[in-house]
Amino acid sequence: MINKEKIISKDMFAPVHIDPSKSEKIAKPSMSAWQDAWLRVRKNKAAVISMVILAILIIMAFVGPLITPYDYSDQTTKHNNLPPRIQGLENIHWLPFDGTLTKRDGSEYNAYEVRKVDNYYWFGTDSLGRDLFARVWKGTQVSLFIAFMAALIDMLIGVSYGAISGYLGGKVDSSMQRIIEVIVGIPNLIVVVLMTLVLNPGIFPIILALTITGWTSMARVVRGQVLKYKGQEFVMAAKTLGASDGSIIFKHMIPNMFGVIIINTMFSIPSAIFFEAFLSFIGLGLQEPAASLGTLVNDGFKGMIAFPYQMIIPSLMIALIMVCFNMVADGLRDALDPKMRD
Repeated sequence: MINKEKIISKDMFAPVHIDPSKSEKIAKPSMSAWQDAWLRVRKNKAAVISMVILAILIIMAFVGPLITPYDYSDQTTKHNNLPPRIQGLENIHWLPFDGTLTKRDGSEYNAYEVRKVDNYYWFGTDSLGRDLFARVWKGTQVSLFIAFMAALIDMLIGVSYGAISGYLGGKVDSSMQRIIEVIVGIPNLIVVVLMTLVLNPGIFPIILALTITGWTSMARVVRGQVLKYKGQEFVMAAKTLGASDGSIIFKHMIPNMFGVIIINTMFSIPSAIFFEAFLSFIGLGLQEPAASLGTLVNDGFKGMIAFPYQMIIPSLMIALIMVCFNMVADGLRDALDPKMRD
């Protein structure tokens, strides 16, 4: 006998009533590629913190010299080699802003009281009595300007050169790559020495020396991207519609490489800052009375044992800028890489 309770009726296969308006629902709002990348950057706490620090440093590089009553080039020899002293913090002895110095025998004394100085120098003064607060921010301004200009020129030359080389291919590409290999084989220091001998030391020779050999890495990266894109459908469609080679390169290919270009540019900025500081430290950079972070480190190095703050403050500034730029570049690389998508 068949158990009536186990009989399967046709009513059991009736479709469940579903509201069509709720059957399909998009979980996330529609976003462009750049909005999606920014959302990923915000998830990277180190990159966000580094962006905030860089924004503060860039603002202070322009505002800092204006909020102190002393000019970065003014010399007051009576106030030379004074330690940092900040009004309101001078009575907190565990902070290094009370104006004390340490003698060779280990005893401490207040340099401002001994020399009867009523002024306040937030970062102290150098051997010529110049305010280090104004000089550090002015040096940061100059170093950032050199780095950004060098990175911008490297980007313009490298992107154009690499895109043309990769798109044309053949003998043209081979010849252009041999030129890059020759340039890469020339050490940067030799180029800088030659620029210093031919031109007077200054900002322009340093930027020129950085750009002579700095654009080659960008050119190689862009060339590789062009070789990958030039056989794809959107390029073939542009050719079929009669677009010129220049239009295909600069209107179709390069916009698809913005992520790679931005990342390489961000990585080149800290390298340029370090190289400028190195040149100034060995005496091939800016000359007095101009200031950069490298010249400040060079000046502080001469009195490092007796007055360590003169070298520590600009050195920390260089380290902070380089670390922040590298962290931002890492965050952008992860955000703009399609392989990192959730």
